[in-house]
Amino acid sequence: MTDQTASRFLRRWLQADPGRTAMLQQTAGAPLMPDDIARLLDEQTEAGMPLPRAMRRVRNLVIATLIERDLGGRADLAEVVETMSRFADFAVRTHLDALSRDMCALHGTPTGAESGRPQQLIVLGMGKLGGDELNVSSDIDLIFVYPEDGDTQPDQPGQRQLSNHEFFIRLGKKLIADLSEIAEDGFTFRVDMALRPNGASGPLAASFNMVEQYLMVQGREWERYAWVKARALTGDPDDIAVLDRIVQPFVYRRYLDFGSIDAMRNMHAQIRAEVRRQEARHPERSDNVKLGRGGIREIEFLAQVFQLIRGGREPELRDRSTRRTLDILAQKRLLGDEEVAQLQQAYAFLRNLEHRLQYLDDAQTHTLPANDEDRLVIAQMAGHADVPSLMAELQQHRSIVAAQFDAIFSDKTVAPADEQNTMSSPELSAALTDGDTEDAITAHLSALQYENPVVAARRLTDVWNSPRMQAMTENSRNLMVSLVNRALPVIAGIAEDKSATLGRLLDFFDTIARRASYLALLTEYPQALERVIKMMAVSAWAAGYLTRHPLLLDELLDDQTLRSPPDWTAFAAECQRQLDAAAGDTERQMDLLRELHHAQLLRLLAQDLEGDLTVERLADHLSSLADVLVGATVRAAWQTVRTRHCEVPRFAVIAYGKLGGKELGYASDLDVVFLYDDDDPEAPGNYARLAQRFITWMTSHTPAGILFDVDIALRPDGASGLICSSIASFEKYQLTSAWVWEHQALTRARFCAGDETIGQRFESLREQVLCLPRDPDKLRADILNMRRKMHEAHPNRSPMFDLKHDEGGMIDIEFMVQFLVLRHAARHPELTGDIGNIALLKLCGRLGLIDAALAEQSANAYRLFRRLQHQIRLRGEERARVAVERIAAERASVEALYAQVFASPD
Repeated sequence: MTDQTASRFLRRWLQADPGRTAMLQQTAGAPLMPDDIARLLDEQTEAGMPLPRAMRRVRNLVIATLIERDLGGRADLAEVVETMSRFADFAVRTHLDALSRDMCALHGTPTGAESGRPQQLIVLGMGKLGGDELNVSSDIDLIFVYPEDGDTQPDQPGQRQLSNHEFFIRLGKKLIADLSEIAEDGFTFRVDMALRPNGASGPLAASFNMVEQYLMVQGREWERYAWVKARALTGDPDDIAVLDRIVQPFVYRRYLDFGSIDAMRNMHAQIRAEVRRQEARHPERSDNVKLGRGGIREIEFLAQVFQLIRGGREPELRDRSTRRTLDILAQKRLLGDEEVAQLQQAYAFLRNLEHRLQYLDDAQTHTLPANDEDRLVIAQMAGHADVPSLMAELQQHRSIVAAQFDAIFSDKTVAPADEQNTMSSPELSAALTDGDTEDAITAHLSALQYENPVVAARRLTDVWNSPRMQAMTENSRNLMVSLVNRALPVIAGIAEDKSATLGRLLDFFDTIARRASYLALLTEYPQALERVIKMMAVSAWAAGYLTRHPLLLDELLDDQTLRSPPDWTAFAAECQRQLDAAAGDTERQMDLLRELHHAQLLRLLAQDLEGDLTVERLADHLSSLADVLVGATVRAAWQTVRTRHCEVPRFAVIAYGKLGGKELGYASDLDVVFLYDDDDPEAPGNYARLAQRFITWMTSHTPAGILFDVDIALRPDGASGLICSSIASFEKYQLTSAWVWEHQALTRARFCAGDETIGQRFESLREQVLCLPRDPDKLRADILNMRRKMHEAHPNRSPMFDLKHDEGGMIDIEFMVQFLVLRHAARHPELTGDIGNIALLKLCGRLGLIDAALAEQSANAYRLFRRLQHQIRLRGEERARVAVERIAAERASVEALYAQVFASPD
C-alpha cells in the first residue's frame, strides 16, 4: 500500500477502523466503476444505515481509493477526475430519487399546467462536474431547473398540494442538505448554487421560461462561460433536449464571436486582482496553482474562449471537457500541435499537483502550504526529492501557460512599442479621435502623404458623424477609432491609391459596425487587419467581396491555412460532414454551402493577389471548387425530395461553358444540363424536382448570399425544353436534332457531378458527336453567322479594345477552336479532349491543321487576354477593355489566324 503518512486524511481514516485497511486493498485493485459504487452503497444501506450517512461513508472510501491508486502509480489524472465525477453523478441521482419519492408521497406528483405531463427536477452540473473533471475534494456547482410551472396532483388522501415552483425549491433544499450536511463521517459534497439565474438573490429552482427570460434579458458574458460546462445529471431526455435548445443560442453565437476575448480578458483580470488582494493579505497563499499566473484557470480560459468564439458554427467545440477541447483545437488547427501538447502536459501536472494538495487533509485548497514540512510532503507525493525541484517544474509549466495565455488575451487595443515608434513625426504622434475637425484630419492625412487628403478627410468625417456611428456603443466606437488609427499608416505604406483604399476600408467598417465581434476580431488580430488592407489596396472586387461577406474575416487569421494549396478531396469530405451534421435543416445546409464556398474563394483570392497562382491554375481550382459544391448540392437537395423513389439518384450534372472548359472565374455563373438514366415511373417527376431544387439551392439569396447563378439555356430545345432529360433522349437529340451551335457548346462540356455511369455515357456521346463528319462549307457558314450575331449583340463604341467581344479577341479564338474541332475531329479524335483552348490551338498547329507559329502566337494572346481580363475584373471594372496599342501585336496574330481558319474554300 501507499505510504500512509503522505496523506493525513488517509492516515486518520484508516486508523479510525481497523477493518478499513482490508477494505481499501479490495477497492484499490482496479478502477472504481458506477456498479462498484452502487454496490458499496448497498452494503452500507442493507445494514440499516440512513442513506445520507451511507453516502458519506462511500465518499470517504472513494477518496481513499483514489489516493491509494494515484499515489501508488495505478491511476492517472483521467481516472481520478472521471471517478469523482461519476460518484458525484451517482450521489445526486440517488439522493434525488429518494427525496422525490418522499416529496411526492406528501404532496402528489408535480404536473405541467400546459402539457399535463409529470415534471422532474433537472439538476445541472456546472464547472468541473459538468466537464467530468471533478477534483477529489471539490465542491459541486449545481443549478436546479424544471420544465413547466403548474401544481402537484395529489393522488392520496391528506396530501397537501404545492405549486411546482415551491415543490422543486423544497426538493432542492433537501438535496443540498443531504449532500452537504456535516455530520458523522464528514459530508458527501459541498454544494454551490451561485451560478443559478440571479445568483444568491434568485430562486433556488427555475422553470424553463424563467431560464429563457433571464438568459435573453440579463445573461452576462461570464455566464456564457459558465454555461459551456452545463451538463444535466437528472431529468427526462426530451426535457433536457428542450433546455439545450434554450441555452445554446445564449452560449454559442451563430457568428464568430471574437468579442468573447475581451470579455474573458476582463473576467480574468478581475479574478487575478482578487487573488492579488488575497495574496497581499496572506503572503503564504501566493502559490495558487488554480488561479495564479499560468495556472489551471488560464488553461481553461484558453480552451473556452475558442468555444465561445466558434462553438456556434462548429458543434465539435461544444465539448465540456477542457482536455478534449484542447485536442479538438489541435485537430482543427486553431492551436498548434506543440502548443496543445505543452498545455496538456501543464494541465495534467497542475491538476495532479492540485490533487496532492487536497490529499493532504481532504481540504478544498489550490495553494501550496506555507510550512516547509508540508511542502516537502507535497513534493514527494508529486515524485520530487525536494521542494526546489518541484518548484522548478511548476515554474516551467506556468511560464509556458502564461506565455500562451498572453498571446491570445493580451490587450491589442494599444499599439506595440515598435509600432508606436514608427509614428515619430509630431503630426503622427497623436492619434485621431471621432471628435476631430475635418481640418485636423486633413493635416493628419497630409503628413501620411495621402494623395488627396481633403477628400479622404471628408470621407472619414462623414463616417464619424454617421447615424450608425452615433448609435454604436462606446466600446464599439472606441474599437472603430482604434482600427482607423491602426489602418491609416498601413494604407500609407502599401497602397498606390491611398484615398481609394481608405474609402473601401471605411465602406467595410460601415458594414461590420453593427457586429462588435468583427471589430473585436480585427483588434485582437492586427495581422488580419493588415491582410484586409492589402486586399483592398490591390483589388476593388476583393474589397466588395469582403464587405459582402465579413464572416470571412476568420480566414485571414492563419497564414498557413490561407496560403496552403487546396485539397479538394478533403474539402469534399468536410462539406459532406457538415451537411450531414445539419441534416433536416435546409436553411442551415444552404448557408453552410455558401460559407464553405466563400472561405475557399477567399483563400484562392489571397493566393492570387500574392501572385502564387497563374490564371490557368486559378481557373482549375475555381472549377474544382464548383464541382465539389455541385455534387454536394445534388446529394443534399435529393434528400429534400419527399417522393424520391431511391436513396442514390441516377442523375448527373453536365457542365458547359467556363465550368465545362475549366476556365471558371470568381463571379462566373454555371452553365449546366441535367441528365438521368432511370426507368422508374416516378423518375421523370422526381428528377425534375431535384433539378429545380438544385437551382433554388444554388441561386437563392440567404443571409450568407448566393452560391452560384445557374444558366440551363443549353439544355435540349432551350427555354422550351424539359428542365431534365433522360440520357437516351439527350443522345437522340444530339445525334438528330441539335443545332451546330449546340455542338460547338459540346466542345467545352464535361461530366461534372452525380452518377458516374451517366457521366461516362455522356463522355462517349460527346466524343461521338464531335467526331461526326460535317460539310465544311456549311459548318463554316453556320459558325460565322453565329459569330456575327454575337458581335452585333455586343457593340463597342469606345476607343478601347474589348478583350472578349471585339474582332481579334477571346471569342474569335474560341470560335476558331470550336470550328477546328468540329471540322477535323473525325480524322483526329484527339481533338475531342477537354484540354482547354490554349492546348487545343497548339495541338492543331502540331497536326498541321493551321500555321503552327500563328497557333502559338494566338495561344499566347489568349493567355494574355485572360490575364488582363482577370486583372480588370479584380479592379472592380465591369467591362474588360484595354488600350488598343496595349494588345496590338496579339490582336494582329489572332486576326491573321482567324482569316486563315475561316478562309474559303477549305
